Amino acid sequence: MLNKAYEAQAAAVEVHCTDARQRRMCGFTLFSLALGSFCIGTSEFASMGILQLFSQSLGLSIPEATNAITAYALGVVVGAPLVTLAAARLNRRTLLLYLMALFAVGNVLSASAGNVMLFATARFISGLPQGAYFGAGAVVASYIMGPGRGGKAFALVMLGLTVATIVGSPLATFLGQTIGWRNTYLTVAMASSLAFTALWAWVPTTAALDGGPIRQELGALRRLSVWAMMVVAALGVSSIFAIYTFVGPFITDVAMIDQRWIPLGLAIFGIGMTVGNLIGGRLADTYPARGLVLGFGIALVVLAALAVLGTNVIVMMLCFFGVGTTMFVAIPTIQVRMTRFAPDAPTLMGAMSLAAFNVSNAIGAAAGGISVAAGFGLLSAAWAGFCLTLAGLVFFTLTRPRDTQAVAAA
Repeated sequence: MLNKAYEAQAAAVEVHCTDARQRRMCGFTLFSLALGSFCIGTSEFASMGILQLFSQSLGLSIPEATNAITAYALGVVVGAPLVTLAAARLNRRTLLLYLMALFAVGNVLSASAGNVMLFATARFISGLPQGAYFGAGAVVASYIMGPGRGGKAFALVMLGLTVATIVGSPLATFLGQTIGWRNTYLTVAMASSLAFTALWAWVPTTAALDGGPIRQELGALRRLSVWAMMVVAALGVSSIFAIYTFVGPFITDVAMIDQRWIPLGLAIFGIGMTVGNLIGGRLADTYPARGLVLGFGIALVVLAALAVLGTNVIVMMLCFFGVGTTMFVAIPTIQVRMTRFAPDAPTLMGAMSLAAFNVSNAIGAAAGGISVAAGFGLLSAAWAGFCLTLAGLVFFTLTRPRDTQAVAAA
């Protein structure tokens, strides 16, 4: 549910895109947005795939190395509101270009870091643009696609991230294993320059994508329903990171197979995310909560299966697919609900939902690391994820009567 001016703009573009040439241009615009999110997703998830490589290079234990992943997530959490608010009046096209440039710089710094402090700082800088990018990207995609398609629009922007888990992250992991982990980040930086060029060429230059007053964005942060959904996302989605962070050790130390299977495990995880994202985008536009309840509920079953039966490599791979699918069925519903709670601040809501997901990144990686470091075994990370997702589902159930009224009021 967007405000009237925003709906009018979106409707105008929907008609404008019925012409064959304009449909192609709209497709190029959506592709450029997805390409940017592909680069971002590759950098974020590849860090988990090369966890063992940079931990050895920098002389860290596996639990200590997860601090670099947490630093990236912290960058997203800090950057999502601060960058979005600081750039509130910027045109969304201009903002996307600035964000992609900053992201490229962060990855160059990651590749050149000589110690753990510099590396963690570089990962923090790399994370700063992510929330604002997805927020601005969701606004542009909604503008292109027309009203009533917020879930599909967000899913299309997220599609680049999920495809990154199928292609980008496994490929980056393979590059790290063959030519060094530093070259993984250099490759991402080069890909980011291509995304910058695509955004510059294909995102339309129009006053309809201008920003608004900071006060309007800040008003959204006074709504309890927004914060409630962020808590649901931060807790519920964290299980995906509790598992994804340890894909490499799961494969080599639990299933006891060669590290060359790690990219395959990451790709299977990514296929699940992509399937779930496409399903979730459709559910989010049609049903107010079904995607979230189904996603979290089925994820609990999959996580329990992984914790109990994960020593079997076939079960492990199936569970990778299952966790990715179920979590990404829920994510578009979270984004659409947040935008409905604050229709006058769609960019900030997109950024804040990504911030919540990266709080879940930090929580999931940390919970898994604590469980493993405590001596409960690698598969205990699945139980850590189970508890967090269960907490998210319970909190959503307790707060839903209130946020249903908030949706109706919006």
